[in-house]
Amino acid sequence: MIPELFRDPTFWTVALGSSLLSGVAGALGVFAVLRRESLIGDVMSHAALPGLVLAFLITGSRELPPLLLGAALSSGIGALLAVQIPRRSRIKPDAALGLVLSVFFGMGMVGLTVAQQRPTAAQAGLDRFLFGQAATMLRRDVAAIALAALLVLTLLILLWKEWKLLAFDPVFAKACGLPVGALEVLLAALMVLTVAIGLPAVGVVLMSALLVAPAAAARQWTDRLERMVVLAGGFGALSGGLGTLMSAGVGRLPTGPLIVLVACGLALLSLLIAPRRGLLRRWYLHWRKTHARSTG
Repeated sequence: MIPELFRDPTFWTVALGSSLLSGVAGALGVFAVLRRESLIGDVMSHAALPGLVLAFLITGSRELPPLLLGAALSSGIGALLAVQIPRRSRIKPDAALGLVLSVFFGMGMVGLTVAQQRPTAAQAGLDRFLFGQAATMLRRDVAAIALAALLVLTLLILLWKEWKLLAFDPVFAKACGLPVGALEVLLAALMVLTVAIGLPAVGVVLMSALLVAPAAAARQWTDRLERMVVLAGGFGALSGGLGTLMSAGVGRLPTGPLIVLVACGLALLSLLIAPRRGLLRRWYLHWRKTHARSTG
């Protein structure tokens, strides 16, 4: 079946779109992982659901532009609340993240139930945004993902030194006169954009995994930020391609969850076999040290 798949233009459309989406999500996720804000992606993806449903209730249409605009606005509000609540109250950051995620996702599920009770047929398939349907990706969707990826990569290159300082030492960056607040807002906006365009493919439940898993895998292989970003993007793109191939080859398996499973599998494999940080190397060194003591 593999040669037949490679001649199928639909397969290449889905594979290209999934690889681009997973690649840009992995590259952006590096900065969330290094700043210990991995759960921000989870908050953003879950917080997108009420905005998406509200956009549908207002417009009555399942056209992607208004739905993704509503999702992006809701996602941005959720991320803003997750950051501001710990600063303006005694609630800890992890508790604020969990609170915002639960409240927004609960609101989204209630709104989804209300939308599905409408007497019209327009709401049919609206629940696909929960887990995504990458297999239905069209060329216009791939073009939108490609434009978003180009924007993200361009800003990463133009502001590389600023992003690097922000990731490792935001206090020093502020002392150098850099607009740390504006950079954080811009980084959050790029993540919101990535989450919004990824909803139709992998859904609100799984989108956060594409931000975290490739970055976590790349972290095991290198200590340099440049290589980590490239590796995370590569792992993400590989996950998108392999997940699409497995879904099309096996049949009747959802593409989005398979992409996430491949990404998590690569992260687990990296945790095991990475040359410097891998668990197998640590176990081997521990065994050799213990063996040397016992024989000495």
